[in-house]
Amino acid sequence: MGRLETFMGPKLFNFLLSPGTFFSLLFLGRMIVFTTFEMIRPARRIFYLSVVLNDLVALGVYIFIVLPTANYLSRLVPGYHPFPFNVSHLPLIVRVSLYFVLADFGHYWVHRLHHTRHFWQMHKWHHSPSYMYWLGGVRATIPQQFMVNVPYILAYPFLDISPWWLGLAITVHSALQNDWMHMNITWRSNWLEWVLVTPRYHHIHHSDKSEHYGKNLANMFTIWDRLFGTYLDPDKVGTNLSFGINEKQNPVRLMLGI
Repeated sequence: MGRLETFMGPKLFNFLLSPGTFFSLLFLGRMIVFTTFEMIRPARRIFYLSVVLNDLVALGVYIFIVLPTANYLSRLVPGYHPFPFNVSHLPLIVRVSLYFVLADFGHYWVHRLHHTRHFWQMHKWHHSPSYMYWLGGVRATIPQQFMVNVPYILAYPFLDISPWWLGLAITVHSALQNDWMHMNITWRSNWLEWVLVTPRYHHIHHSDKSEHYGKNLANMFTIWDRLFGTYLDPDKVGTNLSFGINEKQNPVRLMLGI
């Protein structure tokens, strides 16, 4: 980043990298890019003006309440420690790859746990929208976010000695990944789905049909669904899907996950 800082000047560089400015610009960019693609190739008709206010409120709850609270509670997880071997000798690309694979593997099992009877309540808010588009997946409760944090914390030692900017890049990737998998876009992507979760792949998971419950649980790598029996081929489902939880519940309790 030294050359970039020199090119921009320290004041502009620090201003752009300040959390408020950086994430505001990131959100603006996400909104422009993802909405544009959705309007060009929509999978389903959606009236943005009728839903965006609810999703912006959910985003505010996530940013200012859920995420900081879950991150504070995550300090209780004994994961911020070196691995019992020296990972500093591994190339950066290897360490980052191991981080994503191990964390995503843990994420799959946490997500699968959320779809069991005893943990469903804390995850239900995420499934409550009756529509899918890039911002529709922003809902998360504090207990859900805390549990999702755990596998990433346990895999954290792979990144502990990495360049400072890598943490920022992974944070950006997390936001874009969540936007991407919930996008309202029609795209037949069989080849990519052998490796990565795509919108049509994840939309099946949000379906309100009972035969789709607990299917396509993977967050990033589809291999977990294939290995552990939760894979459902999007070509066998089609695009005629409806979403939501088909029940009314106290909105405060839904947001709290209790």
